Amino acid sequence: MRDANKFFFTRLQYESGDWDVDQRMPANLLNSLIEYTTLPVDTQENIVPLSSTDIFQCPFCYLSGHKLVEFTQQERENFERYVRQGGFVFVDDCNHDIDGLFSKSFEGQMERIFGANALKKIPNHHPIYSMFFQFDGPPTTSQELNGWGDDIVHDYLKAIEINGRIGVLYSNKDYGCEWDYDFRNKRFYKIDNTRFSVNIVMYAMMR
Repeated sequence: MRDANKFFFTRLQYESGDWDVDQRMPANLLNSLIEYTTLPVDTQENIVPLSSTDIFQCPFCYLSGHKLVEFTQQERENFERYVRQGGFVFVDDCNHDIDGLFSKSFEGQMERIFGANALKKIPNHHPIYSMFFQFDGPPTTSQELNGWGDDIVHDYLKAIEINGRIGVLYSNKDYGCEWDYDFRNKRFYKIDNTRFSVNIVMYAMMR
């Protein structure tokens, strides 16, 4: 049983595609919350099937992959209900492109669930960029120009907003791979590249 007084990281398992990517990323994100904030943190990653009602006990969810995203009927219903009831899902495309299978299929699912044009670019002055650390927009990742994907630095994130708040935050920047290293190696970075994860979580929790 999860301690309701602690933040916990939930990875969503879905039947299509490869949901279990970037396996060291959650530990790195959780370490950053401990390092920079006073937020009580559960350090054990939580994995929940999107088809399970357990999702409704999770304040923050993560969904990622490289391959096809084709939700089952139950997954689709749970995703919509979760987001509309105030949940937060951070979705990251491991292919870091706008024309790949994950991107096209996930955006197709969002259009089917929430309607055409529900997923929109958010401005680079959105509160999520100043929620804890200050950014001028989404931080660039080394993954964006490494020979995979579309070789474009995406200077925006997309989101689906419900009642003026982000319910789905969507990235083509491959933050999962960018943050997929042992958290102890952050000391070798001049600037900690996981700081934006703190902003995302703090925004999700201050709803």
